[in-house]
Amino acid sequence: MKITKKINNWLETHAAAPAYGGWVLTGISIAYLGAAINTMAGWLYVISGVSFALLGVSAFIAPRSLTGIIVKRRPIEPVTAGDDLKIEIEVENHRKQPASLLQVRDIIPFILGQPVQQGIENIQPQDSSRWIYYHPTQQRGVYRWHTAELATGAPWGLFWCRRPRQCEARAIVYPTVLPLTTCPLVDEMGQDESQRGDPRGKPLQMATTGLVRSLRPYRIGDPTRLIHWRTSARYGELRVRELEVITGGQEIIIAIDSSFKWEQELFEQAVIAAASLYFYAQKQKLQVQIWTAATGVIKGDRSVLETLAATNPIEKNGLPPDYCPLIWLTQNSFTTSSLPLGSRWVLWQNPASPAETVINRDYPGIIIQNEQELQPQLQKALSSF
Repeated sequence: MKITKKINNWLETHAAAPAYGGWVLTGISIAYLGAAINTMAGWLYVISGVSFALLGVSAFIAPRSLTGIIVKRRPIEPVTAGDDLKIEIEVENHRKQPASLLQVRDIIPFILGQPVQQGIENIQPQDSSRWIYYHPTQQRGVYRWHTAELATGAPWGLFWCRRPRQCEARAIVYPTVLPLTTCPLVDEMGQDESQRGDPRGKPLQMATTGLVRSLRPYRIGDPTRLIHWRTSARYGELRVRELEVITGGQEIIIAIDSSFKWEQELFEQAVIAAASLYFYAQKQKLQVQIWTAATGVIKGDRSVLETLAATNPIEKNGLPPDYCPLIWLTQNSFTTSSLPLGSRWVLWQNPASPAETVINRDYPGIIIQNEQELQPQLQKALSSF
């Protein structure tokens, strides 16, 4: 059975293979030929000859009907995991005759699913037909595939042939971004240094303070560090400082320990956490960047999302930066002992390792419980160990 399938596949891609109707007609033609030889009846020879002629013409025309047919693909817009990819393929007929009874088959990566196919009844000369389909996604990643297939059984469906067409595709599926309403992991960055103060005993200003432009009523989602308590007490409602320049050198890097050998499920959670923390920090007007072992420090929304879509465990061993605080996402608890001043950490502990293996650390962080949802854990208060 496997040998027969291989032979049939070779015939389809290099010449033409008989379809079911072709095999039936071949059997009938042979039967008529045998009867004609036994009876010497001329009409049986005619029927047999006409049948073989139809088979020969069909085997010759089917491959030729695919010449001059070009397949082009439009760029695929990035989507978030769980959304559908919009894939557009355009089939152009550069021949002087119409092209009919075509089948287009998009050979997508097996991780996305089975190949998708579409029939095209007719394309006029020098014209084109556009095929748009939507394919669901479940997991983030950067997916590439290179081939689409054209197939036809023209003109009578007796023979079937397929021809591959080079058709590059690149689809980016971004990780999910959780809608965090609060996150002490980000909100409390830099408070260690601000509480230490200068040599005269005066506490340092927080890094996100600047020139106050105006005061406005508090809105849900505003960081509590921007509340002007004296004015709030005077008016009886919370008032928030609007800053002219929100800067003081405060810079945060969200770093994924991607050089470590993670469990894949835990690593996917870490990527989702990194994307969620990045956009939450941006909403809080902080200078935030992403670091992975393969890419180094990355900034810019699109670049960050593409980096997080493409990152994987056991990347080449790069060292995280030490010139500013990190939010360190790791499965290796021992790496939390040598973080830059003011850093925080998020630890996905191996279920096989007991909690007692967590070593002492200078800065607070979060231990993610695998059996609980990720979003509420990123919003809970930090713990010191």
